[in-house]
Amino acid sequence: MATLTAVATGVALVFAFPPFGIWPLAVLGPAALTLVTRGRTARRAAWLGFALGLAFFLPLLHWSGVYVGKAPWIILAVCQAAFLAPLGAATAAVQRLPGWPVWAAALWVAEESVRDRIPFGGFPWGRLAFSQPDGPFTPFAAIGGAPLVTFAVALTGCLLARAATRRSARPDLLPRLLATTAAVAVAAAGLALRPTLPTTATHTQVAAIIQGNVPRLGLDFNAQREQVLLNHVRRTLDLATRVHAGKAPQPAVVIWPENSSDIDPLDNPDAHQQIDHAAQAIGAPILIGAILDGPGPDKRRNAGIVWDPVTGPGATYIKRHPVPFGEYIPLRSLARKVTDKVDLVPQDMVAGHTPGALRIGPITVGDVICFEVAYDGIVRDAVTHGGGIIVVQTNNATFGRTAETYQQLAMSRLRAVEHGRTVLVAATSGISAVIAPDGSLRWTTGILTPAVYDHAVAIRKGRTLATRLGALPEWLLTAAACGALLQLLLTAATTRRRTSARRKENQPT
Repeated sequence: MATLTAVATGVALVFAFPPFGIWPLAVLGPAALTLVTRGRTARRAAWLGFALGLAFFLPLLHWSGVYVGKAPWIILAVCQAAFLAPLGAATAAVQRLPGWPVWAAALWVAEESVRDRIPFGGFPWGRLAFSQPDGPFTPFAAIGGAPLVTFAVALTGCLLARAATRRSARPDLLPRLLATTAAVAVAAAGLALRPTLPTTATHTQVAAIIQGNVPRLGLDFNAQREQVLLNHVRRTLDLATRVHAGKAPQPAVVIWPENSSDIDPLDNPDAHQQIDHAAQAIGAPILIGAILDGPGPDKRRNAGIVWDPVTGPGATYIKRHPVPFGEYIPLRSLARKVTDKVDLVPQDMVAGHTPGALRIGPITVGDVICFEVAYDGIVRDAVTHGGGIIVVQTNNATFGRTAETYQQLAMSRLRAVEHGRTVLVAATSGISAVIAPDGSLRWTTGILTPAVYDHAVAIRKGRTLATRLGALPEWLLTAAACGALLQLLLTAATTRRRTSARRKENQPT
C-alpha cells in the first residue's frame, strides 16, 4: 500500500508542472513522502522515495526520449529518481526530531542542490520551485531564489502532513491546529509579497524578438540549416519594411534564438552576408544564436553574438553549460552501446567561461542559452555582471511539441521574479515570450508559428535580495538539513555508548 501511495504521488506531482500547471499538487509530494516514510526503516523509506521519484520523472521527462528512443529517457529518469532514495530515508529519520517539518523541508532543498550539480554538472529539471510560476510561493524567489521557493512548497506540505499525523493515542489537537495554521501562513506570506514585486522600469527600450520557425521538428530540424537562417533573415527584413513605413517602432535591439545560424557566420561568407544584410536593413544590432566551429576539427561552440549593422560581429557569449549527451557526449564509447543516436553529435561542444553580459546598443543584456536558464548561478552571473534584462535564446524544435518548451518557460518566469528583470525568450519554433519582472506573461507565441515582437520592454538596474544573496539561502537550508541528520547520528551514537556501558555494568563479575 505504501509503494502504491508513493507511485500515485509521483504521478500526481507531474500535474503540478507545465503544461498542466496544477500548482497545489506540488505540496502533495513532500506531504505524501513524509506520511509514507513515517516510522519506516531507512531501507524501506529509501525504496519509497525512489518509487515516488521514478513515477514522477518518467512522465515528466518523457520529452527527452521522443527523438532518441526509450533507453536514454528511462536511464535519465532512473538516475534522477535515485536522488530521491536518500531523501526518503532521511525524511523518515528526521521525523524523530522536534520541529521536524522544517528539517524535512530543508532536505528537499539539499536533494535538489546535489541533483543540480552532479553528475556532469547536474540536471535541475523537476525542482519543486519550477512548478510554481502561477502559485502563491513564487514571490519567495525574489528573496531566496528557487531554493527558497522549493523550501516554502516543501514546508507547507510537511506541515500539512504533521497536521494529519497523530503522534500518540492522546489528543494532540493543538499541535495539529498549529501545523495547519503555519502551512496556511506560508502560502499567505507569499501572496502578501506579490504586490511588492517590481513592475515598473528604470527605463524602457524597444526590443524585437524574431521567431523564424524551422523546416521540421526533431533532431534533424537543422538539416536545412540555410533555410533556418533565411527564415530569421526574412522575418527581420519584413520588420524593417514595417519600421521604415512607420507601421512599427524602431527597435534598439533585435533578438534571434539559439541555432538561428547553425552555419558558422564567422567562417561562412554567405551566412555572414545574410546576417549583415538583415542588421543593416533593420538599423539595429542583432543578438544572433550561432554554432561556431572549433577550436580544432572536432569541437564546436554554442554562441550568442552581437551583430552590429556597421561593424559586424562583436561581443560574444559562449554557452557555459553545454548539455551532456545532447551537445557533447561524455563516455562516448559506453553511450554508443545504449543508443547509436550519440553519433548525431559527432563534435563535442566546448564550454565558455565568461558570464553572458553583452552590451547591445543602449542595453546590457544577460544572455543565457536554452537549458542554462535552469541553473541558478549562470542566470545570476548574467545579472550581476550588468544585465538589465535577461535573454533566453533557445531551440525547442529539438523536442517538438512536447512539454519541454512549457517547462522551460516556467523556469524563465521564475527567473524574472528572482532577479526583478524582464525576460525575453527567443525560440526558433516556439514558445517565444516576453515576461514581466513580476513573472507575468506579456506576450507568447505558438509552436511552429513564425512571429515577431517589436515593443518597449522594461529595463531595470536594481537588484533583488535573491540576486544579492546568491547561493547563500540554498547553502543555509542545506546546512540545516545536514545539521539535523548529524544530530540524529550523534544521538544514536550516544545511545549506543550508554547501552553498551549499561550492559557491561550488568555483566556478572
